[in-house]
Amino acid sequence: MNAQEPAPTRRGLSTPEELLTVPQVMARLQLGRSAVYDLLRTGQLASITLGRARRIPAHSLTDFIRARLEQEAA
Repeated sequence: MNAQEPAPTRRGLSTPEELLTVPQVMARLQLGRSAVYDLLRTGQLASITLGRARRIPAHSLTDFIRARLEQEAA
């Protein structure tokens, strides 16, 4: 890889990972705060903690939705 090529990331993109707040996830899933925190607590939705702030990588939300769709189809 030469100096002009962007470094690859987990998904092969050259942009940094988008991190969502709990309220953003609440809006996207149309769920309440307790339901989102239950998903985080049970490990169904992955997150990271930055200081006291909880952030959900956008790919984690996408993976969660995909897994639920596959579960419903089975």
